[in-house]
Amino acid sequence: MAALPVPLPSGKMAAVEKRRPAVAPAANFADSGRTSVSQAAAAAESEEEFLRQLGVTEMLRAALLKVLETRPEEPIAFLAHYFENMGLRSPANGGAGEPPGQLLLQQQRLGRALWHLRLAHHSQRTAFNNNVNVAYECLSASGRKKKPGLDGRTYSELLKRVCRDGGAPEEVVAPLLRKIQCRDHEAVPLGIFRAGMLSCFVLLEFVARASALFQLLEDPGLAVADRRVGQAVLDTLEGALGTGDLAAAPTHYLEAGSRLGPDSLARALDRAATGRRPSVPMAREEFLEKAAALFIAKVKPVG
Repeated sequence: MAALPVPLPSGKMAAVEKRRPAVAPAANFADSGRTSVSQAAAAAESEEEFLRQLGVTEMLRAALLKVLETRPEEPIAFLAHYFENMGLRSPANGGAGEPPGQLLLQQQRLGRALWHLRLAHHSQRTAFNNNVNVAYECLSASGRKKKPGLDGRTYSELLKRVCRDGGAPEEVVAPLLRKIQCRDHEAVPLGIFRAGMLSCFVLLEFVARASALFQLLEDPGLAVADRRVGQAVLDTLEGALGTGDLAAAPTHYLEAGSRLGPDSLARALDRAATGRRPSVPMAREEFLEKAAALFIAKVKPVG
């Protein structure tokens, strides 16, 4: 037979009951879970608001948009340069973080402006205009002793830097700079700044195309071209540019020059070959100066 359970004394039963762990009601677990979730949501919202107040969210968004606009081959290196070149964009940085010497500060701003201007080709109109706006802000940032705004001296210096870094001969770009520069003390609005930068970049590409064209005309051994042939090509190029409106954008004349097809060039070369004048050589420098002069004549001067 199975043994019957032996009842415990009432005192011992009370002691066992006291040692049993208390079980929390199910409702307490639900309340605790809701509290943890709400606390986590509040913390996440607080962190998001913190980043928003510091401008980090907008800064990262702008950086990613710039990557999408530019589509660099090495996006990580691009972002590193992007954040490195943001330092002097804000007017607030003209205080304690200002490097010693106003000249050094100016050169740093010019370098950052140039970096932004080169991010997109001028044919990418929206991206190029956005970068021009950023470059303008870089140069317009105020320091402790400088009022916000862009003066003619800084604007003219940037024009020279763009042309010099573009590799165009100084004598080729000098006539353009004389037309679009401002006086040192003049305030340069954004519209003038944008038009000047666009004119410089278009001229650089125009000269590069003219140089490639001259390479087709020149004698490889003498590095010169027949003057009759060179002048015939220049006349044909002038005719292509002359079909446009004088008030058109600089890119219009670049497009007109690119439409100089093989047929028109062949006719120009045939006319030159039938000429009876003695052949005189034309150097590359002369050809580029004359080709650039055709474009520069179409650019509207400042003021």
